[in-house]
Amino acid sequence: MALFNLFKKTPPPPSGPYRDEGTNQIYQLLFSDNAELYRSSLSEPYPYPFDILLSPSSSIADLQKVADDGSTEARAKILAYNLQMARSHKPANKELLGVIVEVGMEGGLDTLAAYSDHTARYINYTGSMIIWDNHDDATAGQLIEDLFAKSREIVSKIGPWDNPRRPAPAQGMVRISFLVSDELYFGEGPIQVLFNDPMANPALMSATALMQFLTNTAMNSRS
Repeated sequence: MALFNLFKKTPPPPSGPYRDEGTNQIYQLLFSDNAELYRSSLSEPYPYPFDILLSPSSSIADLQKVADDGSTEARAKILAYNLQMARSHKPANKELLGVIVEVGMEGGLDTLAAYSDHTARYINYTGSMIIWDNHDDATAGQLIEDLFAKSREIVSKIGPWDNPRRPAPAQGMVRISFLVSDELYFGEGPIQVLFNDPMANPALMSATALMQFLTNTAMNSRS
């Protein structure tokens, strides 16, 4: 039996906090910091703006044009900025483009992501998810704007994280990440501590309201 075990193939560890690899890929894509994930999910010829974002010959100016294009979705803009920083070029402007809240639950990780173009993603700890791409919904737009307003106050008071993105938070922990054009910012701590923190609480309560809206809307659409 021991000899047989030497030749057994051990499955690779999951690439994220969820059991399903498809869910893990969507989770990783929330942060827009890995161009290869986009490359593996798209076919050539790449559509705009990925023809620029995924081209090794694109210049810093090319990437900045994508970031400045008002028609470009927020996650593509984040990727454009991250690609600039990967080439040791720090963007001059400081724009908040995404807010991601991760809560380590007993059964897994709850993840909510909201973006400046009023899109959002919610991954429940069970792995079920909601993809929100309705840019024109007034209620969702207002909830996201409220979250961003409170998040900007936090970003103005904390410093950036200049190391690789950390693994998902453990059970009992909450992390709020701010995807800013010039760097990644985040705060993390025990759930009760962060929800009672005077600086973090307003943003976390806004995120909770957005999550409740998304889940209620999804439930109503199914019934």
